[in-house]
Amino acid sequence: MKNNTLIEARKRKGYTQKQLADMLGCQKSTISNWENGHSTPSLTDAYRVALVLDSDIHDLFLSNDVQDSYTSTT
Repeated sequence: MKNNTLIEARKRKGYTQKQLADMLGCQKSTISNWENGHSTPSLTDAYRVALVLDSDIHDLFLSNDVQDSYTSTT
């Protein structure tokens, strides 16, 4: 299940997946995997995403809705 919170936060800042990936020093596919619920970022990466997107790390990756999306795909 998609991480809509992450997608919305990225779009709110006006970034493409590629732009966010470039800022974080990773591949566009990494951002896509996080957004589509195929993988989760490390704590360090999650913190960096939250900083870049000016969002709360809990809202992006630890809220119940987001956690449910990750557990329903396994």
